[in-house]
Amino acid sequence: MKISLILIGKTADSRLESLINEYLDRIKHYIPFEIKTLEPKRGKQDSEALIKQQEGELILKAIPASADVVLLDERGKQYRSIEFADYLQKKMSSGRDLVFVVGGPFGFSQEVYDRANGQISLSKMTFSHQMIRLLFTEQIYRAMTILRHEPYHHE
Repeated sequence: MKISLILIGKTADSRLESLINEYLDRIKHYIPFEIKTLEPKRGKQDSEALIKQQEGELILKAIPASADVVLLDERGKQYRSIEFADYLQKKMSSGRDLVFVVGGPFGFSQEVYDRANGQISLSKMTFSHQMIRLLFTEQIYRAMTILRHEPYHHE
């Protein structure tokens, strides 16, 4: 069982990239974890609908057929960190690969929503699709430390 995070486009800020990589290294001590960055080709005049469709096609190709897919979406369920750790534990117990997806700036195509097994929101606030990468990788790391009763998370 492994966890993957699919992202649309490279992280533009090298400072964010550095922090994401720090958490990526930490997570790998607990579970196989990978980040897949998809690079859609866009034209300057492409419509929002066309961009979502193109990104959706790339996302669907990158997801293994047997994987459990969870979208990071503003309409998703919100969890406290301890609840998210329990959620992850249940998902990991299934033995299926778990794929989380961060969409591009316009969100997901309907086909990606149709393929998803669930949706999670990290906040009622909106974050840039660049920033959410860091927040989510930190939460995966936090969940792993919660599950191992390690002194990172404090209640």
